[in-house]
Order: sequence, then C-alpha cells, then structure tokens
Amino acid sequence: MMKKEFVVVGLGRFGGSICRELVEQGADVLAIDQDPERVDEFASIATQAVVADTTDEQALVSLGIRNFEHVIVAIGEDIQSSILTTLILKELGVEKITVKAQNDYHAKVLQKIGADQVVHPERDMGIRIANNMISNNILDYLELSEEHSIMEIKANEMLAGHSILDLDIRARYGINIVAIKRGEDVVVSPMAEEPIREGDILIIIGSDADILRFEKKALH
Repeated sequence: MMKKEFVVVGLGRFGGSICRELVEQGADVLAIDQDPERVDEFASIATQAVVADTTDEQALVSLGIRNFEHVIVAIGEDIQSSILTTLILKELGVEKITVKAQNDYHAKVLQKIGADQVVHPERDMGIRIANNMISNNILDYLELSEEHSIMEIKANEMLAGHSILDLDIRARYGINIVAIKRGEDVVVSPMAEEPIREGDILIIIGSDADILRFEKKALH
C-alpha cells in the first residue's frame, strides 16, 4: 500500500501537532515554514522540511506541490498569506486543501476561493471547553457544521432504566443516539428497546439547540 503524502504549511502549534501526528500515523509529510528555526525543529520529524514562501507560486511549483494529495494550510496570524497560499494551491490543481481559519470572515473568504475544508481549532476548542465547564454531563463535542454537532453525554439516574423508545428522544427532541459507550463496549446504532444504564455515555447527533434542550430537560 502506498504511503499517504501530505504537505503542512505553517509549523506553529496547530501545524506542528498535525505534522507530528501524520508522521506517527505513517504518512509522508513535507513541512514548510518561512522561519528557519521552526524548519530546523521539524527536519528530524517530517519526511522533508523546507524554508519557503508559499505565496510565491514558483516556490510551490519547484517543490512539486501538485504531486501531493492533501495540503494543510496552518498559517498562524497572517490571514493574507493564508488566503494567497490557498488561491495558488487551488490554481495549481491540488486535490484537497484544508485551511485553518482565524475567524468567521477569514473562513468565508477561504470557502469562496475553494478551500475543501476550513477548520477553526481555537474556536472549536473554546466551545468544547466551555461545554465541559457548564455541564457535568457533556463529556466531548465535535462540530459537524455551524449548527450541528456530535456530543458525548453521560447518562444519569434520570435516564437509567428507560429505553430509547420510552424516552421518545427522536420525536421529542429531534436528536438521534447513534451509539452507547458502556465501559469497554460500544453499542452502535442501539435498538429502540435498548435500556439505558446509569453511567452510559450516549453519543448523540443533532442540532446544537436540540442537544442542549435534551441535556437540560432530560438530565436535570
């Protein structure tokens, strides 16, 4: 099986952690940054680490950027460089481009110019931490879109003993329980008759508003 090949542009905290994880998962990674010190740091981690200005089309062409299946643009503060780099990658015909957005305006521009995936690591982490602080029941959170998420919610004594059918969760709250984590076991697509036990972790998908309504009404 051929190794997957990635490019990570920008080796700050976010780009650096992606680079390390991809390498650990066995991928080939070309790491690019304008800061020679950062590039030195990743020279022994990435498959190849180079100093380059990714807003220079010729620099990207000479690095053979078209040969990579996925480029992650993780440029930190410089929104202009992030947008220009994305534009050039798009024009060069890179198959998949994932870009880190600094804010919603940046994200809208990136989507308009053709970024395949836009991620908001700081915002998503902030939402995740806030959810965990506000509720003892919400254990984890994954944003699917601006309004929809997957959340892990811990079942308490209020739900224990009831089946999914008894609680009529889909009709009452408009959400779906897609799996139940029970210790080491995971019940995927649980049957309507599946009884919920105290301490079960319910993996729920739906709109944020509906999930939070369920969390407030059913668990308090």
